[in-house]
Parts: sequence; structure tokens; C-alpha cells
Amino acid sequence: MSDVEKASFELTVGPVAHGGWCVARHEGRVVFVRHALPGERVVAQVTEETSRFLRADAVRVIEASPDRVAPPCPYAGPGLCGGCDWQHATLEAQRRLKADVVAEQLRRIAGIEREVVVEEVPGAKDGLGWRTRVQFAARPDGRLGLRRHRSHEIQPIDACLIAHPEVEAVGAETQEWPGARSVEVIASSGGERAVVVTPRPRRRVVVPELDAPAAILLDEGRGRTSARRGSGTLHERVGDREFRVAGSGFWQVHPGAAETLLDAVLAYAAPEPGEWALDLYCGAGLFAAGLAEAVGPEGAVFGVESESAAVRDARANLRDLPQVRVERGRVEDALDRFEIERADLVVVDPPRAGLGRAVVDRIAALEPSRIVYVSCDPATLARDLGWLAGHGYPLADLRAFDAFPMTHHVECVALMTRQL
Repeated sequence: MSDVEKASFELTVGPVAHGGWCVARHEGRVVFVRHALPGERVVAQVTEETSRFLRADAVRVIEASPDRVAPPCPYAGPGLCGGCDWQHATLEAQRRLKADVVAEQLRRIAGIEREVVVEEVPGAKDGLGWRTRVQFAARPDGRLGLRRHRSHEIQPIDACLIAHPEVEAVGAETQEWPGARSVEVIASSGGERAVVVTPRPRRRVVVPELDAPAAILLDEGRGRTSARRGSGTLHERVGDREFRVAGSGFWQVHPGAAETLLDAVLAYAAPEPGEWALDLYCGAGLFAAGLAEAVGPEGAVFGVESESAAVRDARANLRDLPQVRVERGRVEDALDRFEIERADLVVVDPPRAGLGRAVVDRIAALEPSRIVYVSCDPATLARDLGWLAGHGYPLADLRAFDAFPMTHHVECVALMTRQL
């Protein structure tokens, strides 16, 4: 560590920035500060130096914001667990900070001026106990923990306060896991539990006695798991429909997020009987199911997903809806490969990297009347919205949801309508 990285100095903290930081300045240099809130006066300790800016932790608060609270978790703080960003702020302040970030990204990247409100998602009392999938890292001695911020170092923990009670019931953190590289604990809304174990290279994992029954799955790489105990699949319920999800597959980690996002997507998409809809990056088929029920047997839904396990799950979940077809492929080339030339509406839920220019161009060429974009990253969302606007699809409306309390992450649903 350089002399600069050991330095501490007083700062007046400025506005929030994307990623759980606040922005300040010291001797003309930009400083990104964690564990601070806008308007505070803090002592900051530098943790990283680059040619353009410094990163730092607020290690002492001199003048506190009225939004500051004591973090409920003993592992939340400078140099400790990196999983939560805003435990030192009230939930109302956290949502205002996230709204400011989304608005700033839209303005700076896409030139869109818009007031943003981040809405609460039901199912997380006091912002805790919501995370239904938690991946713990394992130290060489088999003790589990969570990684420190921007570090490979592991912070051992006894319990995670944002983990769902059914995840904590397994007691994974209190056990030792010899031979494991990571251990993911999952609790489904269907009442099942699973533990996905990733072994270290050429090591055999010794699974300890757990505090609650759970299926044991071995991660074989490339998204594949094998069941060593119990079933390799979980079940999630949204409304009246049940979804099968592979143990290693993607599902919203907040217990209220799937239904909340589905309702928002369908409200924006406004699918009509007989319409032709695309569901890109369709996962286990959550949005495809809602779209298919709305367009009816005289309509059609075409889903594209790159993960083979998710494609199998989606086909099983949608087998009662013959108007749905799900194919495996990368969206970048699947639309051409399957000769998709038009759509009335398009729903996209891409990974954090967003759509990218090629996919934006291809979707716009289909000339849908509306595009609904579900995003977990406001920066890539803003970038893609700018490109879509250039194709005649300006932002018509946007909602944001606090699907990840205590963290900087936020889920957005955006509607673009075609300008003729």
C-alpha cells in the first residue's frame, strides 16, 4: 500500500454516486467515499489510488446526516463485509439515494431528465431477512463468510441479517466445509431448501450436518449441478402459477420481486389477445407466462434464453400454454437464426451488461409498438435507452423498485413506445 493509500483526512461529503459511493474532493482530487452520506463531515481513510481519483472509507463521522442510523449488522463497516452498502442509512434515505443514482445516470448517459421514485417491494421487514439466495465464500479452513469490498479476502460471519430466515435456518455459516470454494444456500417460496456446493479444484467436499433439511447439489461448472441429496430443482410460486427452477438457475432473490416485476411488466406491455410478443433473456419463463395468458391461444410468445437449464425449466413451466415457444440461444444471433422479423411488443430482461448496440439495433428493426426493459443496472439501462431513442423509441415511463434493501442495487422497469 502506498503512502497515499495509508492517508486519512477530513472531507465534506457530496452527492451519491453509482455503486454505493458518495463523491467528495480533497486537494482538487475526486474521492469516492463508502460508509458516508451526502452532507456529512467525515474522516476518510484512502483504500485505493488511481491516476484519476481516490477511493476511501469514512472511518469516523464528525458531523452526521439526519438520515444516519447505526448499522444493524456487526459486519457492516469499513474493512468488513462488502455485501451491504447502505446499512448506515434509513430505508427511506436508501431509496432516495437510489432514486438519485437512477436519475443521474439517465441524465448523464442518455440526456433524459426525469424524476425517479424508488418503490418498496413487499416482503422485507425493516430491509432485513429478504435474500432467498446467499452465496458464501469458503476459506481454506472451510469456514464460510462473505467477501470484503473490492477484495478477495473473506470476512467470516455467524449470520447474515439480510438473508431470509429459511436460509439462516440451515446454519451454513456455523459449520465448516472442508474442500469447498463456495456454498450457496437457497430457500424457495415453495418451502424447499437447497445447498449448492462448489468444490476447490481436485478436492472432495465434506458436507457437515445441517441445522435444517436441505437438498445438497454439487456445482459441476457451466451452470450444471448434480443432486447428491434430494432434488436438483426448486419451485417458486407467483400468483396461481408454480415455476420450476434448477438449483443453480436464476430467480429473483427478494421474495416479493417476481410478482412485483411481473405486474409492472404486464402493465407497461399491455398485451392484447392475438398479439405476437417476444420475451428475450426469458429465464424460467416468468414474463412469458404472463404474456401468454394475455395474448391467448390466438396470439404467440417467443422466448429466447442462453442457459440450457433455464430453457428446460421454461418449457416445463409453460407446457400448458401452447402459444409459447422457448428456444436456446444468444439473443445477439437467435433472432436471425429463427427468422424473427416482426413483433407487436418486446420484453427484455438482460444481465447487468445490458443489451448492447447490436441487440438494440435488432430489436428496433422488428418495429414493435412498445418495448419493456427490465434492468438491474441503471448505467447500462441509460446507455441502451439512449440508443433506443435514436431508433424512435424514446422513454415513455419508468418505475424503480427497492428489490435489494441495504445494498446499492435497484431494479428498474422502463417502457419505450414507438414514435411514427
